[in-house]
Amino acid sequence: MWSKLNIMSQTHIMHITYDMRIGGTEMVIKNIIDGLANSNENSEDLTEQGVDRTSVRQKDEQFKMSVLCIESPLGPFADELQKDGIEFFQFNRQPGFDRQLIRQIHQTIEANNVDIIHCHQYTPWVYGVIAAAFTKTKVIFTEHGRFYPDSSSWKRKLINPLLNLFTDQVTAISKATKQALIDFENIPEKSIEVVYNGIAPLSVEQNEVQELRAELGIPAEHIILGTIARFDSIKNHTMMLKAFALVLGNHANSTLIIVGDGDERPTIEKCIADLSLSENVILTGYKAQPKNYLALMDIYLLSSLSEGTSMTLLEAMSLCKPCVVTDAGGNPEIVINGENGYVTKNDDTEEFARAIIQFIENHSKHSSFSKNSERRFNKKFSREVMNTIFLRLYKKYLGSLD
Repeated sequence: MWSKLNIMSQTHIMHITYDMRIGGTEMVIKNIIDGLANSNENSEDLTEQGVDRTSVRQKDEQFKMSVLCIESPLGPFADELQKDGIEFFQFNRQPGFDRQLIRQIHQTIEANNVDIIHCHQYTPWVYGVIAAAFTKTKVIFTEHGRFYPDSSSWKRKLINPLLNLFTDQVTAISKATKQALIDFENIPEKSIEVVYNGIAPLSVEQNEVQELRAELGIPAEHIILGTIARFDSIKNHTMMLKAFALVLGNHANSTLIIVGDGDERPTIEKCIADLSLSENVILTGYKAQPKNYLALMDIYLLSSLSEGTSMTLLEAMSLCKPCVVTDAGGNPEIVINGENGYVTKNDDTEEFARAIIQFIENHSKHSSFSKNSERRFNKKFSREVMNTIFLRLYKKYLGSLD
């Protein structure tokens, strides 16, 4: 059945999202598209995911991939994908419930013979599933994360089960996100499959990393802690800084690198000044390609109050970094406490500091956790693992077209 469909014509999969600016959701879409263009899956242990790896290997010519953005501007990831020949459709969602947008999406689906729409995040799903209702087009909805604190409304709890009837598959990027869909959106548990985000592993040139260390003026004897995150209150940088102050009390030869920028910058700068940390904290600002900064870090930190599946956390693991994270959202599903890092109570400064100190004072544990990070990344969070699962879902629902 599957081979018959694809021999006759390409399978058209359209991703529907807000836009393609740089962010976690957008990176997932790009990785799915890039992965399907290079879809000889080589990851290990895929059978543990319930996936027959050989049965879902596809050639790129069997797929036509496109992206429909309901808002503008498109963003830099769109520029990259368009250079690779990926077609984009762009609309401008109006305030309130935009009925015209539903018609526009419906017409685009019909005119372009779309087999599957893969809707990313809640609002694109609502518009996409209504637009595709009573067409041949299959619908997959991926929830990428939740607001903090989480909430819903009686209207959404009423309508979501109805929308789910017209949706072939719901996926969530973590078990925590799945539970939120059940609790706050009234989507049946049996409809939701967890598919963890996957990325291509980072690679760096060590001479460039060492040049960066010299450029930043970090002494050779210093251990480097760090994080990469937008300056938003949900990332709880102030707790991290307070924990770092406690770390310095025991280990003065430490440097904290914080990569990012945002509205919370004045608050973060004031916290650094109040704690007298300016000689040991480096604020790099926003970096479009921060991999060398990440490679510099001996320990990766994530202090968020809420998380889905952090892409930078996955990138850190791909570079063998042990991690200290808060027990928020998908963090404890990525970092196994005592295996490839430590998971601390949310917003607990002293526990966060103690976890960092354990790494600093135990070199053998740091080494073993580093190896475990890389191993866990390859097993669960590589782009190949994610794409193999999505290929299985695409195959499953295309099979019901005939």
